[in-house]
Amino acid sequence: MIKTFFSKLSALWSRIKHVLTHNFIFNIADNKWVFFSVIKIKATNKKRQSLIGLSFIFIWIVGYLIFALYPIFNSLYLSFFKVKLDGAALQMTFQGINNFKAAFLYDPYFVEILVGYILEIVMNVPITIVFALIIALLINQPIKGKGIWRTIFFLPVIIISGPVIAELMRQGATTLPSIREYDIIRLILNNVNPSVGTPIQELFDRILLVLWFAGIQILIFLAGLQKIDREIYEASMVDGAGPWASFWKITLPSIKPLISVSIIYTVVSMSVFSLNEVIIYIRNVMLGESTDALINGYGYSAALSWLYFIVMVLIILIFVGLLNVRRRSRS
Repeated sequence: MIKTFFSKLSALWSRIKHVLTHNFIFNIADNKWVFFSVIKIKATNKKRQSLIGLSFIFIWIVGYLIFALYPIFNSLYLSFFKVKLDGAALQMTFQGINNFKAAFLYDPYFVEILVGYILEIVMNVPITIVFALIIALLINQPIKGKGIWRTIFFLPVIIISGPVIAELMRQGATTLPSIREYDIIRLILNNVNPSVGTPIQELFDRILLVLWFAGIQILIFLAGLQKIDREIYEASMVDGAGPWASFWKITLPSIKPLISVSIIYTVVSMSVFSLNEVIIYIRNVMLGESTDALINGYGYSAALSWLYFIVMVLIILIFVGLLNVRRRSRS
């Protein structure tokens, strides 16, 4: 009975396979792929392997096109209109680039919040990367319980991705209140411009939250460190190189591509953080909840989102560009 069932199942699969490979849209004949009976492509082993790989990610591609790519371009389209909800329909009035101009000329808050975000990212990203690299170097040492330490430093990533972090921030669990008592901190805050001092103060207030963003980066650096051949370090020790020289000459150059990846991930994760002030403001503008805002609605919020996206991309390019410039100057 079982053999009969599997034989019927095999016959059914053969029919399905024949229908999928012999139809008007796609047909296999004479070792060629024929699309719509017009386009003919020679089927080589490399192309077969590529087709098998694409078949595995086909569902993801379709989902991305429907649920991600379409909304992205639709938001760009809406950014050129004034959009109002009229029941289930949308009333759209073409505005051109007026929404983008209004963000800089008429909105009393957006530019200020955006500048604060830029200063915050410029300070937070290097601290996060350096912290992640130091922790990865420590965990990579021959110590017991590496898995436990990896879990401990990765736990904040799980917590920060949910609503728990909002409650922790409300209770002050992500701050170090006593850090303001140090004289060096007060000296810095009292002798710099408020536009610079405010982000520095916020950095100290949220220092634990910044370090919470380092979980993924620690794992990235740790994976890179574990792939470095230990024989290279042994050869350098024979030549008289110490730990400090080995770090600058072997470790750091080996993981520099991973530093670029970590920078991109850090900027993106901090930028899309649900409690980010820019995202909160854009959401309030979209819902009409922004206090004293001169403009609101879906079209204007879409324009703000694209400006925010452009700034985020420029920050990534600057960070990665500076890293590559230093790499080329030393090579």
